[in-house]
Amino acid sequence: MARYTDAKCKLCRREGAKLFLKGDRCFSPRCSFDRRGYAPGEHGQRPRRKQSDFALQLREKQKARRIYGIFERQFRKYFAEAERQPGVTGDNLLRLLERRLDNVVFRLGFAPSRSAARQLVRHGHFQVNGRKVTIPSYALVRGEVVQVAEKSRSLHVFKEAKERRREDQLCAWISRDIDKLSGHIMEMPARDAIPANVNEQLIVELYSK
Repeated sequence: MARYTDAKCKLCRREGAKLFLKGDRCFSPRCSFDRRGYAPGEHGQRPRRKQSDFALQLREKQKARRIYGIFERQFRKYFAEAERQPGVTGDNLLRLLERRLDNVVFRLGFAPSRSAARQLVRHGHFQVNGRKVTIPSYALVRGEVVQVAEKSRSLHVFKEAKERRREDQLCAWISRDIDKLSGHIMEMPARDAIPANVNEQLIVELYSK
């Protein structure tokens, strides 16, 4: 299965929005999107033509995929599950994506980016309710506790997380004890509590054709 290995900053420039894929670099003057906000490639600085409805829907879907770092097949499965659930399909989709363990680790500030969070989870540095979980897509539910494993707390990345105490990605549906390097899922995420710059209705329209 192929994974994107080119410069991540190109993805932000292609989508015309900051996706926060590079951790601290995204908040620094070195951010490529801030310096070169136009699309990548030799024709990137040309004025963009008016996009069709399909193009707008496709770009919104690609943006959501890239924000959460998942493949097309995974994304389709999430959408199919969102359709089966009661309620608004778009809200259900974002709720499913937000509940991923790698995303929650990022939201808690224990990793600088979702890709870093995914790697830390896979390497066994996190526990859910006291049990080691190495599956980044693990779906957290209300009441569960995510914490850094005792043996991993001396790692530089977690020491740095305690020193910085970043709250820019922290959401209202998660509580955090930064000193204990733990987080608690207080409730299922509501749409207005998800700070994702995504128009989920366009994604629903794309997959509903």
